[in-house]
Amino acid sequence: MEYLVIDGYNVINQWTDLFDLKKDSLEDCRDRLLNMLSNYQGYKDIEIIVVFDAYMQKGGPNRVQDFDKLKVVYTKEGETADSFIERFVYLHGRSNLVKVVTSDFLEQIITMSSGGIRVSPREFRMEIQTDLKAADESGYKHKHPIKSNEIMSKVSPDIYEKLDKIRKGK
Repeated sequence: MEYLVIDGYNVINQWTDLFDLKKDSLEDCRDRLLNMLSNYQGYKDIEIIVVFDAYMQKGGPNRVQDFDKLKVVYTKEGETADSFIERFVYLHGRSNLVKVVTSDFLEQIITMSSGGIRVSPREFRMEIQTDLKAADESGYKHKHPIKSNEIMSKVSPDIYEKLDKIRKGK
């Protein structure tokens, strides 16, 4: 089996031209990233696990949620995304193809020593762009426009914009 494990906040902080945490809420950035990855997963048909840490969250429980076909992990209080990823690669890296997307150098070294493959956020973005361009040229249709959830993807664009402005308090 092939796994792609992504340090979500690390990618959001590296892709500054797509995610502006000064203007957009962290929740909006997470939703946009998950939608992008969902479209990518639909084309690549691989297991994608996106990890967001709750290291600084008081009482944050460990949660695993499905987002389309993605697995989204929110670590428990006191656990970093890095420690979750290290454990995952240790358990699965020798018997499966495990790619880890992070810019954290130490995490990349640990990934490779456990049998995984390291991918920087920059390399991953280039891979997404190349693959989705090839998909568009071959006639592949994205599952849904990049919106925040399945219900909202069924709402017309003008209603979506109005609801989004209300949600953001504008």
